[in-house]
Amino acid sequence: MNSIERFMNTIERKPVDRPACWLGSPDIKAQPALMKEFGVSNMHELKLAVGDDVYMVDVPYQSETASAIFAAFDWYKNGEVSTTERTLTTPGFFADAEDPEEVDTFDWPDPEKYISVEECRRRVDMAPDNKVVLGMLWCAHFQDTCAAFGMENALVNMISNPEMYEAVDDKIMEFYLKANRIFLEATKHRLNAVLIGDDMGSQRGLMLSPDMIRRFVLPGTRKLVEQAHSYGMKVIFHSCGSIFDIIPDLIDAGVDAIHPIQALAANMDAENLKKHFEGKVSFCGGVDTQDLLVHKSPEEVKAEVQRLKKLFPTGLIISPSHEAIMEDIPPKNIRALFEAVAE
Repeated sequence: MNSIERFMNTIERKPVDRPACWLGSPDIKAQPALMKEFGVSNMHELKLAVGDDVYMVDVPYQSETASAIFAAFDWYKNGEVSTTERTLTTPGFFADAEDPEEVDTFDWPDPEKYISVEECRRRVDMAPDNKVVLGMLWCAHFQDTCAAFGMENALVNMISNPEMYEAVDDKIMEFYLKANRIFLEATKHRLNAVLIGDDMGSQRGLMLSPDMIRRFVLPGTRKLVEQAHSYGMKVIFHSCGSIFDIIPDLIDAGVDAIHPIQALAANMDAENLKKHFEGKVSFCGGVDTQDLLVHKSPEEVKAEVQRLKKLFPTGLIISPSHEAIMEDIPPKNIRALFEAVAE
C-alpha cells in the first residue's frame, strides 16, 4: 500500500496496512535540530526523510505587505504583516466601525495579483508521485475577522452589531474563496487534500458558545468545504483546543477529518473521540505536544503511538497534536513517533 492509498483508506476509515501519518509543519526555530537529526539540509529533504505519508504545500503569496496568505490583511496599516508575531487582540482597522458600508474603506487585497500560478505548480511538482499532496489553505476567516476589529471588539460586535461583523467576515471569505480557486485550478490532478481551519477552542472548552459558532463561523466553513469538495479534495479541518461540542456540526458541514485533536484538552482524548464519533468522521493528530513529546522519552512516545494504533487501526492520521512542531520537542522524539508508526 503506497502513501496515497494509505491516506485515503485511513481518512475513509477503510482497512490499512498501517495508519497514515504526517509530520505537520515544524516551526522555523525547530527546523535546524530536526534537519540535523535526520541528516538533511532543507525542508524539502526533511519532508522526504521522516517517512510520513504527506507532502505539505503552502499557497504561495507575496504582496507589498505580506509573504504568507495567512498574513494577507494589513489591519494596522503599518506596511508589513509579520508571519511570526501576529495578534488578534490589538485593535484593528475596523475597531471603531459601526456602519457595514464602512467595509469598503479598507484596501482589500486581490489574491489574483499576489498568487503566482507558476509557483503553485512548481511547489506541487516538488512532491514525490507516491505521496499525498496536502494544500495548506488555512482560510482562518474567524481569526482574521477578530484581528480586523481586535478580538474584544469583534466579540462585542457579534452581539451588539452583528451586521458589522458579518460584513467584514463576508469580505474576508470572498478573498479566501477566490484565492483557493486560483490555487486549486493551478494544481488540478496533483493535489489530494487541503487543510482549512480556525482556532475556536481553549484548553477547557470553546471560546464562543456553540450557537455563536454556528451563526458566525460555520457558514464560512461550510462554503470552504463545499468548494474543496467540488475539486475532489479531502478536507482536514484544524482547530486547536477543546472543540468537542461542535464536532457534530463540523461533521454536518462535511469535513473529512478533524485536526489536531489536542490530546490533553478537555474531552479531546482519543478514547472519548472514538466513543462518540467512530464511523462518523476521521481524525488527524493525537500525539500530545504539551507533555509527551516535550518531556517524555522516545520509548514512552513509541508506547503512546502503539496505543493509538490499537485504538484507531484506521480513521486516525497519526501526527503531533499541533500543526507546528516547536523547538521544545526533542528531535529524537519525532524520530521515535514515526518509527513506531512503521513498526
